[in-house]
Amino acid sequence: MKTFYRLILVSLLISPLGISQPLGAQTIGVSIPAATHGWTGGLNFHAEETKNRLEAANPSLRIVLLTANSASEQANDLEDLIAIHNIDALVVLPFESAPLTGPVQNVKRQGVFITVVDRGLSEPNIQDVYVAGNNAEMGRVSANYMKQRLSAGDNIVILRGIPTVIDDQRFNGFMSELDGSGINILDDQYANWNRDDGFTVMQDFLSRFPDIDAVWAQDDDIAIGVIQAVRQARRQDELFIVGGGGMKDIVRRVMAGDALTPVDVLYPPSMIATAIELTALKFISNVPISGEYILGSPLITPENAEQFYYPDSPF
Repeated sequence: MKTFYRLILVSLLISPLGISQPLGAQTIGVSIPAATHGWTGGLNFHAEETKNRLEAANPSLRIVLLTANSASEQANDLEDLIAIHNIDALVVLPFESAPLTGPVQNVKRQGVFITVVDRGLSEPNIQDVYVAGNNAEMGRVSANYMKQRLSAGDNIVILRGIPTVIDDQRFNGFMSELDGSGINILDDQYANWNRDDGFTVMQDFLSRFPDIDAVWAQDDDIAIGVIQAVRQARRQDELFIVGGGGMKDIVRRVMAGDALTPVDVLYPPSMIATAIELTALKFISNVPISGEYILGSPLITPENAEQFYYPDSPF
């Protein structure tokens, strides 16, 4: 699938009008969470950039981008995309999995092509295309690093995201990799993929557990909150933190050899660009578009961090 994607993407970029197109304008609706934290800020940046680029290259293509601050607002947006904008395809990153499954299914019943990004729906058979990072791998890579650094009897705490399919995939991947290591998990709590909740949850962990050797934060925004809580408690010399996402602030710390954040795990918000481009290809080419495109989750270390550092990115 990756090789196939690279080939069709080259066609899209260098000759957008040189392949067969259906007559008449085609409308793609893009529904994503608002830029409420760093990762979704990057997501919105890449979505807007891709919309502008593809519309400029393909006059018959119209992309309607809507952002939502809640699952209920996103469900309303989906209704508007059908009723007002009469979309032919939908690219959706669900605010939450379960509450958006029904609304996306209603869109599908209208004959709309569905591309789901990142947070999978509770019923995966609704989608035509699925684009995501490798969430299970992200958990496994994080746990594998923990196993290399820690010994049996050492203690960790976990700050999860929100109750979604991808959170479960990350958590289950982490737990399966850690199984049999003898490393103790003191507690795991949801921190809602934001730094304020990361700070609050980590404060609670620090107050309850006098011996913490490492922290797994499922998201780099959470990790920023964890860093603040740990430094405020003056316990930065007792533990290390493994985050996820590839936020430039965290990658910069990794590059600098920060002992508190020695590594990170990549989960790029640019996946929304991949999803929009693949969906657009359904309408500007005769190539059948379906299936999954899963991005890797490499470990970011001081040795390779520079290749993942983008100082001009919003994330």
